Amino acid sequence: MTRLDVREIPPVNRHPTIHDAFAELDPGEELTIVNDHEPKPLFYEFQAEVEAFDPDGYSVECVADEKFVATFPKRAD
Repeated sequence: MTRLDVREIPPVNRHPTIHDAFAELDPGEELTIVNDHEPKPLFYEFQAEVEAFDPDGYSVECVADEKFVATFPKRAD
């Protein structure tokens, strides 16, 4: 599993950084991101644009104020 804390990355660079990290995953692996807000827009972006994204395996949890942990799985096939 790859974990990426994007809270220190400027907002304009977050999505490209996340997309790059996801692209480097092997099929069946997961990218976990730590963000300062719920990444629902990113979920919708992945669902619409990233064929390898498995939306059924997506999860997100608010673990503290301004700390959300979301898992973006890559399809195994």
